[in-house]
Amino acid sequence: MAGSRLGQWLCLVVCILILLKAEGASIPITIVESAASSGALCLDGSPPGYHFEKGSGSGIDNWLVHMEGGGWCESVESCVSRRDTFRGSSLKMEKTMGFSGILGSKQAANPDFYNWNRIKIRYCDGSSFTGDVEAVDPETKLYFRGGRVWQAVIDELLAKGMQNARNAILSGCSAGGLAAILHCDKFQSLLPATARVKCVSDAGYFIHGTDISGGSRIESFFGQVVKTHESVKNLPASCTSKMNPELCFFPQYVAQTMRTPLFIINSAYDSWQIKNILAPTAVDSKKEWKDCKLDLKKCSASQLQTVQDYRTQFLKAVNTGLGSSSTRGLWIDSCYAHCQSGSASTWLGDKSTEVGDTKMGKAVGDWFYDRSAFEKIDCPYPCNPTCVSVDSES
Repeated sequence: MAGSRLGQWLCLVVCILILLKAEGASIPITIVESAASSGALCLDGSPPGYHFEKGSGSGIDNWLVHMEGGGWCESVESCVSRRDTFRGSSLKMEKTMGFSGILGSKQAANPDFYNWNRIKIRYCDGSSFTGDVEAVDPETKLYFRGGRVWQAVIDELLAKGMQNARNAILSGCSAGGLAAILHCDKFQSLLPATARVKCVSDAGYFIHGTDISGGSRIESFFGQVVKTHESVKNLPASCTSKMNPELCFFPQYVAQTMRTPLFIINSAYDSWQIKNILAPTAVDSKKEWKDCKLDLKKCSASQLQTVQDYRTQFLKAVNTGLGSSSTRGLWIDSCYAHCQSGSASTWLGDKSTEVGDTKMGKAVGDWFYDRSAFEKIDCPYPCNPTCVSVDSES
C-alpha cells in the first residue's frame, strides 16, 4: 500500500515537473563564458547571462530578444551597492526563470510569438547596456561594460541561428525598454537585410520632463549615468552628432532619427516616472507627495492636476520623438502601472487592460505582422475600467 502511494506521488511530481517545463517555468540561465575575452562583464566582473527557450515549427527562424529592466546606477557609490546583487552579478542571479506575457509559450496566451526563439537577457550593468570603461579601479573593482555585455550576448545568439532570422524583435521593460530603443537600429543592422525587424519598448519611454520644483532632476541623473559608464560611444550616433550626447539617453531625442519600426507600450501615468521624474523625493522635502505617489486616488485636487499635466508632457514627448512615422506603433494606457508586457494577465488575458478595445498582445502582433496599424492613446485617468495593477521592472 505504501509502495503504491509512493509511486502515485512520484508520478504526480514527475507530471508537475513536465508541466512546468512545458509552460516555460524552468528555463535555465546560460552564462556567456566567452565574454571575458572581450571584457564583456557584469559590474562585479562575472560573465553575463540570459535565458533561452528555442523556437519550434513555424517559429524556428523567428527571434524575440527581451532585455530585463531594473533601474540604473549613476555613481561609483550606487554601483558598488548594486555590484553584489543580482542586478550586478550573474553569480547572484536565479538559475532558472519562467517566461510569460510577450515571452510566453502558450499559443492561446501569446499566439503571434509563442513558438519563436525567445530570450531574456539578464541586466547586470546598471546602464541600459551602454557602458564601456576600459579601466577597472582596483579598490571598487567595478566593471562598467554594459555595451560590451549586450554585444557579447547578441553575438552568441547570432551564432546560435539568429544570423538567419526571418523575423526578429528587440524588446525590453523599463531600463530594458530604454535599451530596446537605444540599440534598436544596431540590432537591425546585424540581421539579414531580408528579415522583418522591429523593436518594442515597454515602460522604457522615459521623458525629459519637468518635476514639481520646475527643474529636471532626471536630466542630471541620466547625465550622471552616461558620464559614470562612459555611455556616449554606445548611444546612437544619429542623435549624439546633433545634440548634447547626454540627452541621447532620452527616447524622445533618439527616436527622431531611428530607421527601425518602433512600438511603444507605456502608461501616460507611468508609476516609475510619476515617482522619479515628476515628484522625486529629493525635491519633495515636506513629503507632500508621499501618499499620492503610492496611490493616485490619494492625490489632492491640485496634485491630480499636476499629474494630468505630466500626461500632457509625456504625450508631447512621444509626438516629438515618433512624429507621424508610418511605422510607429502606440499603445498608451491611462493605468498607474510600470512594465505591462511581461505577465500573461496583462498581455492577452481575459481581463487584460484594453486601449481602444484592444489588448496589447493583439496590438503588437497586428502591428508587427502588418495586419493593421495601431496607434491608440487612452483617455485621461481614471477613465479606463480595465486597468490591471502592475509595478515591476522585469
